[in-house]
Amino acid sequence: MSITKNLQDIQSQIPENVTLVAVSKTKPVSDIMQAYQTGQRIFGENKIQDMVDKYEEMPKDIQWHMIGHVQRNKVKYMASFVSLIHGVENFKTLKEINKQAAKHNRIIDCLLQIKIASEDTKFGMSANEASEILQSEAFSELKNVNVVGVMGMATFTDDQEQIRNEFNLLKSIFNNLKKENNKLTTISMGMSGDFKLAIQCGSTMVRVGSSIFGNRNY
Repeated sequence: MSITKNLQDIQSQIPENVTLVAVSKTKPVSDIMQAYQTGQRIFGENKIQDMVDKYEEMPKDIQWHMIGHVQRNKVKYMASFVSLIHGVENFKTLKEINKQAAKHNRIIDCLLQIKIASEDTKFGMSANEASEILQSEAFSELKNVNVVGVMGMATFTDDQEQIRNEFNLLKSIFNNLKKENNKLTTISMGMSGDFKLAIQCGSTMVRVGSSIFGNRNY
């Protein structure tokens, strides 16, 4: 398996207006460096400690995206360098990110994670909760976070129609939120198995791991 070839193959299928996040979680630095040498600069990790270790070891022009469940007590470890946090699922987490970003004199970009899947295991807020946050006085006081869009994960199913419906739901939620907050630009949806469908449904950012790096190492 060639990481370089896999990455070039994926890049060729992604239009210019869509950002590719190479999901490097569980992968060693040597694998990630192969992708880096192929020109990839945006990598996604789902554990803060792993991301910190890789950040320290790897070139500093990499943009690190936190794509997993965010534990509030660990935000401080990534606040000095993280480029985008995908999985913000409530206001308390936003507040903590704001607090830690302020200590480093940074403004951290975030996505609100919206629950679109039918499974209970998926995290996220409702469309109404997202709207309430963006319009709240408390949110307007957070000067060190910048909400740039939404993220969602479809149900883990082979039913393409269900996945399409969930992606379309996220797109329509995004459109409604954008009417209230025109700073929103990003819809992060789609992974190795469904990124083409996600792009058809309006995704601007896809998270692809196993199609680039092979199956996960646990």
